[in-house]
Amino acid sequence: MSADNALLTLLTEKLRANLLVLPTLPEIAVRVRQAADDPDINLHAMSEVIARDPALAARMLKVANSAFLGRTIKVNSLNQAVTRIGLSQVKNIATAMALEQLFVSQHPLVSQYMSKVWQQTIEVTCLAMAVLRFLHKQHQALHLSMDTLTLAALIHQIGVLPILAEAEKYPQVFAEPAYLNHAIRDFAAPISIEILENWRFAEIFVAVARQWTDSSLQQGELTYIDLVRLGALGRKTWPEPLPMAAALQHYVAMAVIPAADFTQSPEIQQLYEEAKAVFA
Repeated sequence: MSADNALLTLLTEKLRANLLVLPTLPEIAVRVRQAADDPDINLHAMSEVIARDPALAARMLKVANSAFLGRTIKVNSLNQAVTRIGLSQVKNIATAMALEQLFVSQHPLVSQYMSKVWQQTIEVTCLAMAVLRFLHKQHQALHLSMDTLTLAALIHQIGVLPILAEAEKYPQVFAEPAYLNHAIRDFAAPISIEILENWRFAEIFVAVARQWTDSSLQQGELTYIDLVRLGALGRKTWPEPLPMAAALQHYVAMAVIPAADFTQSPEIQQLYEEAKAVFA
């Protein structure tokens, strides 16, 4: 059996037997998410939760003063930052910081893949955010929440983590680009679904992980799946050999993007750079 088939077989068997070790959401993200979901939480109490993690507190202040929120008056306190950002987006930022901590490895090649996947995830997320903000400015897609989109995009490829973890366990056999590329292509989506269900994320996020690579594009109301897919198309991370040109024209016809080369639009470029500053 070839090594790439062996890795796929190993992942298949572990997934079927419920033996694949899934990543756990780091404690600070769990605490922030639980606090944000508490109907009785107030902004002061949330600030106290965040203040326990200095790095997260610093990130909140940076985000609150970023151009993406479109505010010119600088905030200097955590209470002010949380008020400006809002509970939902605070939850997403905490999750993003926690996820970044998971994408680490001691093996050079696996570490390289971890870094690449996380960087791609941020780029896809920021481009999806830019497109949604572009649509909001035109009073389109107002039924879609920036908070929900941000989180959906950040976790759309979370299934890559266990794949790379398995490769790190058996580096002499599996830590090769060809094997890893095959495994990520074939298993990232089903493993992502397993992780999100294990983390008790809502079905809307599971649907994005399940369908963002689906080439059967649907007419009708724009969804979070479409926006994550557009982010992947624009950053060229949509899996081959899916028809990228046809997909882009599909979204042009839906008036979601101004042209197939929408990433060259000065307005979308600016919104993309502003979104990236949120995660810098």
